[in-house]
Amino acid sequence: MTNVLIVGSGPTGLTLGIELARRGVAFRIVERSSGPAEGVRGKGLQPRTLEVFDDLGVIDEILATGGAYPPLRSYQGQQVVWQGRMDEPREPSPEVPYPNLVMQPQWRTERILRDRLAELGGHVEYGAGVTAVEQDAEGVTATLATGERVRCAHLVAADGGRSTVRKLLGVGFLGDTYESDRAVLADVRTRDLDRDHWHLWGDMAAKVLHVSLCPLPGTDVFQLVAPYTGEDDPRRILAGHAPHVTLDEVIWRSEYRVNVRMAERFRIGRVFLAGDAAHVHSPAGGQGLNTGVQDAYNLGWKLALGGERLLDTYEHERMEVAADVLGLSTRLYREREHRRGGETDQLAIGYADSPLSEGERGGERLGGHLDAQRGTHFTLFAATDRAYGDAVRVHPPLDGQEGVVLVRPDGYIGYHGDERGLSAYLSGWGIAAPLSSAR
Repeated sequence: MTNVLIVGSGPTGLTLGIELARRGVAFRIVERSSGPAEGVRGKGLQPRTLEVFDDLGVIDEILATGGAYPPLRSYQGQQVVWQGRMDEPREPSPEVPYPNLVMQPQWRTERILRDRLAELGGHVEYGAGVTAVEQDAEGVTATLATGERVRCAHLVAADGGRSTVRKLLGVGFLGDTYESDRAVLADVRTRDLDRDHWHLWGDMAAKVLHVSLCPLPGTDVFQLVAPYTGEDDPRRILAGHAPHVTLDEVIWRSEYRVNVRMAERFRIGRVFLAGDAAHVHSPAGGQGLNTGVQDAYNLGWKLALGGERLLDTYEHERMEVAADVLGLSTRLYREREHRRGGETDQLAIGYADSPLSEGERGGERLGGHLDAQRGTHFTLFAATDRAYGDAVRVHPPLDGQEGVVLVRPDGYIGYHGDERGLSAYLSGWGIAAPLSSAR
């Protein structure tokens, strides 16, 4: 029997695997595909996700191989008619060490996460999709496509918008599919465009896009995106708007419909839904991949600690976040807004009304102090000579802050108040039993 079975090996499943591996929790990751996914798909990593990747130990490679979003350049034929940026670059600060959106092809993000997982002793089992799920009071039994039956304490469905697990459990996936809003997505090569700009053909003033070609950092590849109007061949699509640009190669292509949906539940007994299995977004604002990574970051430490009351907070916290993010990405999509900034960087997300949040600053993201927080522990900022067990590391109090501040492993303040109340908070959530002796 394994402790956690993770179904799906995209960014959500891989993040969760790393979180469990760091904590010594037994797990398996199974994936129905025969190998790693191809194609770029998502490519934007938000500032909050970069903080998560700092904690997971992959930020250096993410930054070294990724890049800034290039300025936009819009054309009519060969004539440049408009230039602009999605967002103005910002300088790092103690509160926001990674202030800017990073472009990173999703296949490379997944490869970096797989490599980190391997360093921690984990791996993905390909060709092993789930075909049946049963659960009882003691655990979950999942049947794999290989015929193996896996017994686990908990199962996490991170198997995408068409989640087999979600369907097997009969969980509603409410929302809309925009059948008329289809798009062609392709990875292509061309020598006819510079790689310093994101090239677009359309009317930016009217927010009409015909086709775009975005250079992907660390490659010689462009990502082509175009609304589907009956033609799905990237070469013919481009020829209709930029006949002077020749595609040397079409490496990969796909077609997608815009879906905006959210599951009715994120927890069904011992099964949890995360990432696209729980919520799917329009591509506007670059929120989908990032929200899934943070689902896993929220859930991992709770699975490691266990306790029904603690595990219930996953659904409470992440359903509200998912609903808010879906509202944002849908609005940006309808408005055809290309600008990005504070509302999309996910730094303002918090859990003020969570049962886990206590005190004036409870539920707030603690900006900065990444060095103190990096790892699997809770971080206590307090002037104290008491030991709170291995789960809590004590640091000097925050400047200008009254009372003690306990930060959860995912970077959000759980408790803000006096130290007497902290003892009750810790024991109530089964986090650490205070010791009376000095450190």
